[in-house]
Amino acid sequence: MLDTLTQPIFAPTVSPAPTFSVVVPVFNEEPVIRAFHERLSAVMERLGDWEAVYVNDGSRDATLAILQALRRGDPRFAIVNLSRNFGKEIATTAGLDHARGDAVIVIDADLQDPPELIPELVAAWREGYDIAYAQRREREGESWLKRASARGFYTLMQYVGRAPIPADTGDFRLMSRRVVDAVLQMREHHRFMKGLFAWVGYPAKAVLYDRAARQSGGSKWSYWRLWNLAIEGVTGFTLVPLKIATYLGLFVAACAALYAAEVIIKTLIFGNPVAGYPSLMTVVLFLGGVQLITLGVIGEYLGRIFNETKNRPLYWVERYIRSQPHAPGPQ
Repeated sequence: MLDTLTQPIFAPTVSPAPTFSVVVPVFNEEPVIRAFHERLSAVMERLGDWEAVYVNDGSRDATLAILQALRRGDPRFAIVNLSRNFGKEIATTAGLDHARGDAVIVIDADLQDPPELIPELVAAWREGYDIAYAQRREREGESWLKRASARGFYTLMQYVGRAPIPADTGDFRLMSRRVVDAVLQMREHHRFMKGLFAWVGYPAKAVLYDRAARQSGGSKWSYWRLWNLAIEGVTGFTLVPLKIATYLGLFVAACAALYAAEVIIKTLIFGNPVAGYPSLMTVVLFLGGVQLITLGVIGEYLGRIFNETKNRPLYWVERYIRSQPHAPGPQ
C-alpha cells in the first residue's frame, strides 16, 4: 500500500505491466536530464517493453518542466513529483512504490552510472539472479578523501553489519519483483537503501564497471550529508555502537577502580598529599567526555525510535503522471 492518497492527474486505461521499470530519482538535474533520457531510451529499446519512473525530489530548477516536455513526446515514462524535497532514499522508495515492472532498475540521472550497463544487469537477471548490482572498479572525478572514506565505511559495514553490503556498490542495480516487494514491506523512516537491498537477501551477482565523472555540475552529497548517511547505515543495521559505549564505560570504570586502589595504597604508605589540579581536571574532563559520547550514542537510537513511533507517511506526491509502457516511442 502506497504512502500517498494523491490520485494521478493523468489516468489512461491501465495497461499490462511492463517487463522493465527504470526508477530514476532526480534533484536539480536540469543540465543532464535530456542527455540521460536519450541514452536510457536507446538502451531500453533493445530490451523489450519498459517504463521509466522519474521521481522529482523537490527540484528547484527546470527539471520538472523538462520531464513534462519529454513526457509529452514519450508516454513510456511516469513522473512522480513529490510535494517537497524528502531526500534521495525516500525518493527512491517512491519510485519503487510506483514501478510496475517484473524487473526494476534503479539508476541516478547524473550519468556517472552508464545506462549502457543495463543489458549486463538484465543478462544476470535472466540467468536466475534476483539482484544484479553494479560494482565500481574505478571512481573517476572523486577526491582521495571521498574514496578513502567510502572504502573505510564499506569495510566497517562488512564487519559490523548483519547483512554485509558489497564494497564500492551504490544504488545502481536491477532487482526482481519479489525483491522489490520485500524491500517495500520495510517502511522505516530512517532509510539506508543499500542496506535494505542487502538485508532482504536473495541470489545476487556483481557486474563490474568503471564509474565516470559527473557530466555537469557537482555532487549533491556534501561530506556532512555523507557522514549523516553513514550514521543511518550504521545505526540502522547494527547495535555495535551501543555495545562499544557499554565496553567503553566498563573500561573507564576498571581504570577508575585501579586508580582508586593506587590512591589508597599511596595514602597508606606516604600519607595524604594534596592532589594536583591538572591531573584532577584531566580525569573529570575525560569522564565527562565518555559520558557525553555514551549519551550521544543512546540519543541517536532513541531519536530513531521516536521518529518511527510517529508513523508518518514517508512522502507525499504532488503530481503523478502514469506511464504507458506499450505506447510507441518518440519518432
